[in-house]
Amino acid sequence: MTRRFPRLAWTAATFTYLLIILGAVVRITGSGLGCGEHWPLCNGKLLPPLDLPTLIEYGHRLAAAAVSVLVVALAAYAWQLRRGTRDEGRGTRGPDGPVLFPSDRPAVRPSIASYVALGLLIVQVLLGAVTVKLSLPPWTVILHLGTAMLLLATLIVTARGATLTPSATLTPGASPGILGARPSRVGLAALALGFVTVLLGALTANLGAASACLGFPLCNGQAIPAGNYLQYVHWTHRLLAFTLFGYVWWWALRTKRRGARWVVVLVTVQVALAAAMVLLALPPPLQAAHVAVGAAVWAGLVLAVL
Repeated sequence: MTRRFPRLAWTAATFTYLLIILGAVVRITGSGLGCGEHWPLCNGKLLPPLDLPTLIEYGHRLAAAAVSVLVVALAAYAWQLRRGTRDEGRGTRGPDGPVLFPSDRPAVRPSIASYVALGLLIVQVLLGAVTVKLSLPPWTVILHLGTAMLLLATLIVTARGATLTPSATLTPGASPGILGARPSRVGLAALALGFVTVLLGALTANLGAASACLGFPLCNGQAIPAGNYLQYVHWTHRLLAFTLFGYVWWWALRTKRRGARWVVVLVTVQVALAAAMVLLALPPPLQAAHVAVGAAVWAGLVLAVL
């Protein structure tokens, strides 16, 4: 039964990743108000007539519902496993007092991250409602995406932690957990830089600043744009992306970890996508691909830091 927990966590993380991409499709196609300002109903109905914008937004809401079910089930399963582990521990003791777990059933202490994921889910649902009710102001859209990224990271931590939890013999007061070193400061810095870059990308898209800087890598042929604030927002996002690109290359060469090398590949693809997107006047498929690879960069950073 214990193997089902990491599988459920990976499934929830996968659905959350797909939900982020679908949210980007909603924004790119202008379908954010496809269900009007009604929430949780769509245009006041549970099953509304499905024109294309409504279909896209309604599909996004159904995907969010699926993620909600998975995250709630994960938290409930974590509670069940924790309770079962405690009951088993009370019934089996070794000759010197330590609690022994049978070798054929690994001891599982579900990560506290599963409960954090449930809390983030509640925040995400509330932000989704506020975003719709306020007619998609940029600040709520950005917070909505940021919370989704944190939820994705938390689910990955939950899944990875459950996968790495070993069989254990416990002394009184101890708990089975993840064996491994703490994340390095270098890795945490890469994670923070990646998160800020994602948020600035969301700000760039939702303020309509994606077309403020023409050309690549410079902004309208200038290293320091001399224009309106949209150019500064876009240019700041680019500078963060360039910094992340250089930083992860340095990180991968310094640590020689496989995870860091995969992040380098993803960031390189993301920069190439960004260049193509700007030079080709922001075609929607490339915009969606940019979000998809950006979310993959974030997920890769989380895994690499672990």
